[in-house]
Amino acid sequence: MLANRAYDSDALRDTLTACGAVANIRPMPTQRRFPAFDAVLYSRRNRVERFFSKIKHFRAVATRHDKRNDTFLASI
Repeated sequence: MLANRAYDSDALRDTLTACGAVANIRPMPTQRRFPAFDAVLYSRRNRVERFFSKIKHFRAVATRHDKRNDTFLASI
């Protein structure tokens, strides 16, 4: 699971481990233990989030004024 610092808690990490998932969450500076963290994977998550943010701000995609699917896909 890729998440930002807001999701850094021991309870969440324990739940993910119990489910068989691996957490890649940047640790808070006040964290006593520093779990494994992959900075390259984290930066790729940030790129994806910024990409979707830019698409949402593009008015034609956000409000979808196109009536046909082919014109909508062409605008993307």
